[in-house]
Amino acid sequence: MAEKRVVILTAIQSEYLAVRRHLRDCKEVEHDKGNVYEVGQFEDWTVLIAELGAGNERAASEAERAIAFHSPHVVFFVGVAGGLKDVALGDVVAATKIYGYESGKDDVTFKTRPQAPTSSEALQSRARAEAKKADWLQRRLDSSAARLALPKVFVQPIAAGAKVVASTNSASAKRLKTSYGDAVAVEMEGIGFLTATGFSQGTLAMVFRGISDLIDGKSESDGQGWQEVAADHASAFAFQVLSKLSTKVLLHP
Repeated sequence: MAEKRVVILTAIQSEYLAVRRHLRDCKEVEHDKGNVYEVGQFEDWTVLIAELGAGNERAASEAERAIAFHSPHVVFFVGVAGGLKDVALGDVVAATKIYGYESGKDDVTFKTRPQAPTSSEALQSRARAEAKKADWLQRRLDSSAARLALPKVFVQPIAAGAKVVASTNSASAKRLKTSYGDAVAVEMEGIGFLTATGFSQGTLAMVFRGISDLIDGKSESDGQGWQEVAADHASAFAFQVLSKLSTKVLLHP
């Protein structure tokens, strides 16, 4: 295989910088439509990275454009999320699927009609294998290691919607608990991302999220620097998975 290519998308600057630090020889490239990307190297991968801004619709459209521009074998979304259950600050979730928890019929009561695109089976299997090991911890920044010695990795579902969920007493939080009880985190881009990547045949796709808050107390967690730590952990685990992907998986996705 002449060149292995990956696109890694992020929503905000802290996520982008956490991804970028794993690359060497970065250079700026510009799409005909004006999108500015950077392309760098990681081991034997050519990596295109982009910061998109928040939201599922933006994630969907920008993922399609970046895929068409770079023709990748693999596409990741790497960032932070709020923890719903089981997880702690600094833990990582590699999403098996993403629930679109706001999809449904708003009747007398809200009736869910869930969308749930899935990550590639090969990536789920590799993520489970790497989650059992401690190797990925060596890819973290020293400051993250000092903050949290042994974060956990969960290979579980995530939920995504159009709003920031900032209270466990909110209608959205209650809906998540009632209708999407196996989701361990919530964010704002994953459903758009996985829906878009599903149209790209032969491309492996997965969402990686570090837990930056536990819904209640989000502002306090952000103020304590957990967003940067969570982004660092998510990117460290994502690059560990990328490092361990075999060429035969890319040839037979």
